[in-house]
Amino acid sequence: MQDKPSVLLVEDSEPLALLYQEYLTDEAINLDIASSGAEAIAKIESTLPDLVILDLMLPDMNGQEILCWIREKKFPTSVIVATGHGSVDVAVEIIRSGADDFLEKPIDANRLKTTVRNILEKSKLKHLVNDFQNSFNRKNYHGFIGSSLAMQTIYKTIDSAAPSTATIFITGESGTGKEVAAEAIHNQGNRKTANFVPLNCGAIPKDLMESEIFGHIKGAFTGALSERKGAASQADKGTLFLDEIGEMDLDLQTKLLRFVQTGTFQKVGSNKLEKVDVRFLCATNRDPLQAVNDGILREDLYYRLHVVPIHLPPLRDRGDDIMQIANNFLKKYSKEEGKLFKGFSQDVDAVFRQYVWPGNVRQLQNVIRNIMVLHNEDIVEFEHLPPPLNTLDFKKETNKYYMDISNTMEINSNPIKVPDTVSSEIRPLAIVEKEVIENAINLCQGNIPKAAAMLEVSPSTIYRKKQSWEC
Repeated sequence: MQDKPSVLLVEDSEPLALLYQEYLTDEAINLDIASSGAEAIAKIESTLPDLVILDLMLPDMNGQEILCWIREKKFPTSVIVATGHGSVDVAVEIIRSGADDFLEKPIDANRLKTTVRNILEKSKLKHLVNDFQNSFNRKNYHGFIGSSLAMQTIYKTIDSAAPSTATIFITGESGTGKEVAAEAIHNQGNRKTANFVPLNCGAIPKDLMESEIFGHIKGAFTGALSERKGAASQADKGTLFLDEIGEMDLDLQTKLLRFVQTGTFQKVGSNKLEKVDVRFLCATNRDPLQAVNDGILREDLYYRLHVVPIHLPPLRDRGDDIMQIANNFLKKYSKEEGKLFKGFSQDVDAVFRQYVWPGNVRQLQNVIRNIMVLHNEDIVEFEHLPPPLNTLDFKKETNKYYMDISNTMEINSNPIKVPDTVSSEIRPLAIVEKEVIENAINLCQGNIPKAAAMLEVSPSTIYRKKQSWEC
């Protein structure tokens, strides 16, 4: 049950203090009384009440001094000022000083109760709004940097899903932070004190993958000189993160499905069943449903793992996050390398915001690291950028475009006519893009992941394009 709001009554007249206390007897509050300014300050500092009912004329100081002190300290305390020396000018001055309301003595019982209720309700709503706004305005979250709406949605999803035991399927292009998301889920959940064990299914040879997951006994195969724990045992009571799940061999996917369903497994070379308590997280940079259709990912395993989906947006869709992340890397690597960089020029800012970032956050990180190693200035300038960013001079091209238009308009104010021979040679970008993608797929004999690699885009991008063309 939530505690009652605390109210401090500051009144030097004992009869009045007892009278006001009687007025507020039936209110759902915890009421305390101070008879001097010094006592009031001490109680405010120690208890931080929700509301202070403050008499202006105290024996040791003016109540307005206490009001100003409360606001200077930025205490989240509401203040109602009560005085027998009321006037319009005094009321205006008190409200300007930060009081929430003003009561003139003698105070009517109903007016006092109504004012206290209103102020406490207003304060409660204000705190709720602030908490709500803060929860949707996080710039950092368990290793993530960024306050875009797309990332706020990710943060809220992780908040909701982390305490659960449900399997979470993370998707997103390479470099978007899938392992960061997995660690965030682990650290936000109930298993944060146990192990987080990541396993990259695409980086381990097929013959060793089963041993990496389940472990092996001594003599299970050539080179198995001793018994070894696998990721499943290491993650007991914790979290097992299977990255690039679509790269796992289909036969091993069958064993993994059994492990996910029962929590039991056998080490390589052993007939003994072992049981563990593991939270499963997995990730892929493929379109998982397309991987199922292509026979790369078992359908039953997909539906067993795909309980709570989280899709990480590409960096190009994260707006101002790009510069937040860039500045974070700049500060970090400047300190590590002992460099002087403190910011980015407008040209670089424009390039970063307009570049498509096929490698996402990982590529941005590498770009900043490259600049730190090779240069040492106060500001990152366009000439400091490595390829391919140093070929994308947006500012100069933009200036040249507007200069040409401006000169044309000065010479001739008539509408610019494009020659028919030029317009016939220019085709819509969407058509050109479709032709390039389809040509790449044909040259790769229908292998979309290979075509995507040659085009330096994510396979999911091509799948989305193809789906849009078929609509």
